[in-house]
Amino acid sequence: MKLKFLIVPIVTGIAVTSLNSCRKIEEDGQTVVTTVNGGTTTTTENTILSGKITSNLTLKANTTYKLRGLVYVTNGATLTIEPGTKIVGEADKNGALIITRGAKINAEGTAANPIIFTSEKPVPKRGDWAGLVILGKAPVNTSYNGNVGVGEMEGGINDADGNGLYGGNDPADNSGVLKYVRIEYAGYAFLPDKEINGLTFAGVGNGTKVDYVEVAYANDDSFEWFGGTVNCSHLIAYKGLDDDFDTDNGYSGKVQFGIGVRDSQVADVSGSNAFESDNDANGSSTTPQTSALFSNMTIIGPMQAGNTTPINTLFQNALQIRRNSSISIFNSVFIGYPTGLYIDATKGTPTDNNITSGKLVFENNILAGMTTPLKYGPSTSSPTSFTIAALQTWFDGAKNTVLGSTADVKLTNAWAPAGTTPNFSPAAGSPLLTGGTFTHPLLASGFTPVTYKGAVKDGNDYWYAGWTNFNL
Repeated sequence: MKLKFLIVPIVTGIAVTSLNSCRKIEEDGQTVVTTVNGGTTTTTENTILSGKITSNLTLKANTTYKLRGLVYVTNGATLTIEPGTKIVGEADKNGALIITRGAKINAEGTAANPIIFTSEKPVPKRGDWAGLVILGKAPVNTSYNGNVGVGEMEGGINDADGNGLYGGNDPADNSGVLKYVRIEYAGYAFLPDKEINGLTFAGVGNGTKVDYVEVAYANDDSFEWFGGTVNCSHLIAYKGLDDDFDTDNGYSGKVQFGIGVRDSQVADVSGSNAFESDNDANGSSTTPQTSALFSNMTIIGPMQAGNTTPINTLFQNALQIRRNSSISIFNSVFIGYPTGLYIDATKGTPTDNNITSGKLVFENNILAGMTTPLKYGPSTSSPTSFTIAALQTWFDGAKNTVLGSTADVKLTNAWAPAGTTPNFSPAAGSPLLTGGTFTHPLLASGFTPVTYKGAVKDGNDYWYAGWTNFNL
């Protein structure tokens, strides 16, 4: 028998005499019998998953499952994860869960019973396991072995069967559901610039549902999208290492209501940003072009008001839009980065062309407490007539605001002390309480029109509380 994964039950509270009832767990041809005394004793199973999952499988609530190495869901199978389930990466095994093209993950937790991916170590740290990777069949602008519109997932994920490939021709491709999910301490540096993030989407289509997902203490980016069209809402990037929200290779989905929070002392050697966006690594004009839309984001950088502790010098920008990306951001607030918005045209097709063509929009946003609110890096290989003065005129004309201090935003308690839960609600007098607008044509569909800026309406809006964990 060829076993695709191994099941190891650990049974507690079992008396070996008086055997009255039993339960069978059967997966991939292997049967394990768990015996319970008198029908009143509960059974706790710790199940190891490894290799390939090739048929539909349900992970049960109140059970801890362990990822041993790279675990692939293949063959069009659906992995269903019940609310309240915990999945851990086995210590020092670089465990990852990879949903391959055509397969699905159905991880729909609840606010009271979220699904948790985390470390198994008693004293966890970032990078204890590799992360969650979802691969789909939606359009991307990459090529692999001469196949245009197909990409190879970085991080050593691809195998001889092509289970690390992504991309296709179906914008509506469905990779399943992520809802009320926490991902903690993930991220793995396979090689420089070839890492596994906390949560990676690659070629994921807009038939996939993603809502209420927290990535905490990632060892690389918290969220990264390689192409695809998937729409997401209510995302939280908490104290990651590299970038909070990284978009490239033609990602064109829509994201609304997101929070990013940084640790002032923790940044990546590559330079950490809240947003980093490329069309591709070369800044080419390959299509589909990266054109994701974001609205109602609250981004809390490393520089607190009145904080005399120096920040990590590797922190860079609230937003670095570069390499011919044309993403657009609306109704959002960015607080406490050395540089606010950096339009970087230094590599490839000049990014500023997307401003002058109207494809790159930055409208109705607030930059607060930045040393340098706006920065422009001109192209040296294909110089344009664009200037920092033109950038300022464009910025001002799109109803954006610069505030001198992080305190001017008047958030209730965004920089909560370690071990306590932050409060991202705008306090009385905050400029975030009003002013949200959705009149731009890019926001005509796929967004919930609200009258406020940022991710949180007011002190009665606690969508980020309960299912999350900020006390790690």
